[in-house]
Amino acid sequence: MSANSSSTAAALALIVDDMRGMDAVIELRLKSEVPLVSQVSRYIVAAGGKRLRPALLLLMCGALGYREEQRYNLAAVVEFIHTATLLHDDVVDESTLRRGRATANEAFGNPASVLVGDFLYSRAFQMMVEAGDMRIMQTLAEATNVIAEGEVLQLMNMHDATLSEEGYLKVIRSKTAKLFEASARLAALLARSPVEIEQSCAAYGQALGTAFQVIDDVLDYDGDVSEMGKNLGDDLREGKATLPLIIAMQRGTEEERTTIRQAIETGGTDQMSRIIAIVHDTGALQATRDAAAIEAQRALDALQLLPQNIYSNALKQLASQLLERRS
Repeated sequence: MSANSSSTAAALALIVDDMRGMDAVIELRLKSEVPLVSQVSRYIVAAGGKRLRPALLLLMCGALGYREEQRYNLAAVVEFIHTATLLHDDVVDESTLRRGRATANEAFGNPASVLVGDFLYSRAFQMMVEAGDMRIMQTLAEATNVIAEGEVLQLMNMHDATLSEEGYLKVIRSKTAKLFEASARLAALLARSPVEIEQSCAAYGQALGTAFQVIDDVLDYDGDVSEMGKNLGDDLREGKATLPLIIAMQRGTEEERTTIRQAIETGGTDQMSRIIAIVHDTGALQATRDAAAIEAQRALDALQLLPQNIYSNALKQLASQLLERRS
């Protein structure tokens, strides 16, 4: 086990009972009179994954001393929203593999995946209304809307080899980091924390989510497919100009830029080994890791106002060890 996975496991060990509480809510709220809804929902939820978004909410609740059962409900809401985005993402991206097994669209077809994703969104909104707190509803409604905008923005950027680093960051701050940000903010809202604590929690979540996605994009060119549970080069196949490619094009020769640009524009992976070599040779992977390090440090800085306890220490570990992530 790597240092990163062991530190993540140590952080998650603090909330193992909380995660069970969330799982009980998920089990209850996935029930539907339509069998296919339950079948597809359970298929993707059972796929597991790191479940970092609800874990972030629960760890932040621990750091702020909030122990009421509403945290389980909102952790489940966050997981439902995330799961819905995965269902829709995989259809849009025509993905066939996630977390080492067939995606739901591969197993059940696109129509079922899209419609069950809609069910999970609407179930999440039912549950957030039950919380009876306008700020909580506002936070989750805004996050869901921003995520949808991020998805559309990414779609517009597909096969665009002129995408800038600023444009790339705008997509991931919307598409990925926004739900991390909302998860951390929800803990502060539940704990009735002062506004400056709420803002610190949100800043931590946004920075952590940004760093997580930047490292994820590194792994598309530097990962182990057996550990990652997805296909190397998937981003390129989908025509995504991610940060390693953007930096490699900035630093490469004219011939190297042409090779990458053509691959992005066509979604061709026949030059994959050459592109991986260019990304390595130009130092683009290290530069991308450096960009993630800046976000990780921003996350650490945001924790300074929080109470010092085992939970806030775990949040520090998550940020500092993220850079060693390999899968």
